[in-house]
Amino acid sequence: MTMPLLIALLLPLVAARALAADDVTALLQAADRFRSGADALQVETLVTTLGRDGRPDKERRYTVFTQPRRRSLVLMRSPAEAGQKVLMLGDDYWLLMPGSQRAVRITPTQKLLGDASTGDIATLSWAEDYTGTLAGEDTCGQRKCLRLSLQAARKGLSYQRIELWVGAQRHEPLRAELYVQSDKLAKLASFGFDSATAPRVVDEMVLSDRLGNHKETRVRYVARQPRQVPQEWLNPMFLARNPALE
Repeated sequence: MTMPLLIALLLPLVAARALAADDVTALLQAADRFRSGADALQVETLVTTLGRDGRPDKERRYTVFTQPRRRSLVLMRSPAEAGQKVLMLGDDYWLLMPGSQRAVRITPTQKLLGDASTGDIATLSWAEDYTGTLAGEDTCGQRKCLRLSLQAARKGLSYQRIELWVGAQRHEPLRAELYVQSDKLAKLASFGFDSATAPRVVDEMVLSDRLGNHKETRVRYVARQPRQVPQEWLNPMFLARNPALE
């Protein structure tokens, strides 16, 4: 087989793969809009752990500022954690404790409450963090859905692989399987919406542990509003020197 003929045969395959990658990116961007809705956002978040009987056990409140270019700041509002902050800049995470003059490096898998990690709370974008393929069509309850197989674009993410199901029509996120570095299934996630018939935003994420206690953690997005924070708030040294922001 001549080289020109080989190239002619391979070009359609390369183009098809590129088109598939573009399609998955568009699907992830659509799913992300249901979770965030704006590039710069303030999200009031309530995290609740449930006991084995399904009753609420503990609750924590967080104010999350998500900013462009994978930057987030989490302010802990509950009395048990008052004054603590988590700053995310790309794949770098810092924990700031009240009374401390230095920020402590942590990982995105650091637990906040129950099975909600810092990465679960601070990150609202799949399109920026994952690449993948359209694995096929499926049925999710009473609706048709699409299954996406996603691979982490970097090693520093909370989950190295995600199997994600989105609605076939609106592309809203419905459920996900979250796998850690060892490719073990760590959590199952399901998503609730502001409306069952015409969803606009995700207002709840339920995480079910699959490695340890098999309990549930509910993450409720109580309120959202556009908010661009001052640039200095995204500097760990500034946060260490200025514990009171608001």
